[in-house]
Amino acid sequence: DNTVHAFLSKNKLGKYSEEFQEKKKQEEERETELASEMTPGSRCEVVVTGQPTKRGTIMYVGEVDFKPGAWVGVKYDEPVGKNDGAVGGKRYFECPAKYGGFVRPSAVNVGDFPEEFGLEDEELDEI
Repeated sequence: DNTVHAFLSKNKLGKYSEEFQEKKKQEEERETELASEMTPGSRCEVVVTGQPTKRGTIMYVGEVDFKPGAWVGVKYDEPVGKNDGAVGGKRYFECPAKYGGFVRPSAVNVGDFPEEFGLEDEELDEI
């Protein structure tokens, strides 16, 4: 084949190089190690580049069917997620729609983070 993909693959360049593959393997081992230290029910803060920091509760830790590697399922305090704990027809945990999300373990900071409430809840407290 006369494609860039075939050229890179044949010559072991870019993502097909041994260095890249080794680095990717090390990153995946680190993600798995971080995931092993997390337990469902723990409070967390999720920090993803280019997105606001979100707080929630860890609901799932482990492998998923939609992407390889270790993932953390989080039930967010506010409706800032992408799902309800199910992806591709498989349920990993339960939560309301738009409150669930899956992130890599390296994006999750476990700690004693108080629950965040949106303006709606604050306004109700003032009434």
